[in-house]
Amino acid sequence: MHSERNLTKNVLHSRRHHRRVETPQGVWAIWRCGRTEDTSRVKDLSVGGLFIETRKACPVGATVELHFLVQDGEIRANATVRYVKAGSGLGLQFETVRGEDQARFATMVKRLMQSESPANSTTKVLT
Repeated sequence: MHSERNLTKNVLHSRRHHRRVETPQGVWAIWRCGRTEDTSRVKDLSVGGLFIETRKACPVGATVELHFLVQDGEIRANATVRYVKAGSGLGLQFETVRGEDQARFATMVKRLMQSESPANSTTKVLT
């Protein structure tokens, strides 16, 4: 059974196309999925997706509207639910970032990736 768990973990990692970085405590997003709304901490992020911490759930395949609350300015995006970790959060894949927000989104991702330096022990890269 232990080897089955490792195999599953390796398969999940091999499906990821973009490097994710664990975010500092200050990255939050307001989100809506149908009638479900919440404000959640973004646990990790990449140009391809993110994981938000929430006890609320949405079905896999559902569309989520995101509004990031970050120092880089207003950033709105749409994502699809790819993974639900009951009681813990949602794994989301970005579908679109609003045109006028794309530069701020790129700046945010770059800033978070740069903050992964060894001197900053609160940020770590997830592969």
